[in-house]
Amino acid sequence: QVQLVESGGGLVQAGGSLRLSCTTSGRTFSRYVMAWFRQAPGKEREFLAAINWSGGSTEHADSVKGRFTISRDNAQNTVYLQMNSLKPEDTAVYYCAAGKFGQYDYWGQGTQVTVSS
Repeated sequence: QVQLVESGGGLVQAGGSLRLSCTTSGRTFSRYVMAWFRQAPGKEREFLAAINWSGGSTEHADSVKGRFTISRDNAQNTVYLQMNSLKPEDTAVYYCAAGKFGQYDYWGQGTQVTVSS
């Protein structure tokens, strides 16, 4: 069983930055592909970024490419999402997930990000 806990969300003005963290329990963190998703009110969950076990391969959605960057620290069992140039439309609950590319079996509880205009 893998437990994921997100942190780092909050209220930020448009143009600002936040770094989200997701810390996992267990000794198998490095085996998993880690990913970030978000869900805004009334919208479907949206894939944002994923990273392989070594950090050598990443994927970012077009909607955030160039603004958001995923990274991981296997020694700390943590995956990060650096978010720059935030826009009001980035307001959502952000979730991390663990699994394989395209199939994520474990999810965190989410952290709220609110971007004011």
